[in-house]
Amino acid sequence: MDRTEFVITTAIILFVAFCLGWFANWLVHRFTRVSQADMDQLERMSQELHEAEETRDQAITYLQQREAELTNQLAQTEAELTAAMEGLRDARHEAEEMRVYVERISAS
Repeated sequence: MDRTEFVITTAIILFVAFCLGWFANWLVHRFTRVSQADMDQLERMSQELHEAEETRDQAITYLQQREAELTNQLAQTEAELTAAMEGLRDARHEAEEMRVYVERISAS
């Protein structure tokens, strides 16, 4: 095999290798291409995720408002209970004073 044949053979081998590489690249891109249906499904999933996040945010806001209302109502109820307990204590004290007064008048 002389020099010219060697160069031609090498050129043919390199050309065939190039063609095989190009064909393999075309096959890979052909099979890994994202279809429009997949893109539509991803878009729909993205929209559903966005809506779910908005719903979650609304639920969190509602729960925070409800918690604030219940905390306020609890504080008011505790204040009313404290006032009622003080009133009952005062009423018992007055009743005891009246009982002592009535016993003193009855004894006289």
